[in-house]
Amino acid sequence: MTFGEYIRQTRELLKEGDKSFSLRQTAIRIGVEPAYLSKIERGDVAPPSEATIGRLADDLEVNRDVLLAMAGKVSTDLREAIMKRPTLFADLIRQLKDAPDQAMIRIVREVRDGEW
Repeated sequence: MTFGEYIRQTRELLKEGDKSFSLRQTAIRIGVEPAYLSKIERGDVAPPSEATIGRLADDLEVNRDVLLAMAGKVSTDLREAIMKRPTLFADLIRQLKDAPDQAMIRIVREVRDGEW
């Protein structure tokens, strides 16, 4: 599923329960023209900026990092962290790309809890 398809599907599902998730009203809330949001959903334009994706994620109540990843982007704070140690982060990500979810969860918990 593409970025635009995901946005449209999520918005349309929300619209079933709340008519305020029309394309026009969603666009107004996130600060873009309705025609532009329509083009995003159809895949006629590249995904928007990080800031716009953040507003869209908040409005649709989805994870910002998931939307950014679907758009082929990385958040500024993650980019800054990676740039401090690019070689180490590249190696870490490559080593973890095929790791099972349980292993990833364990690593995240250990780092978050400072148990290293």
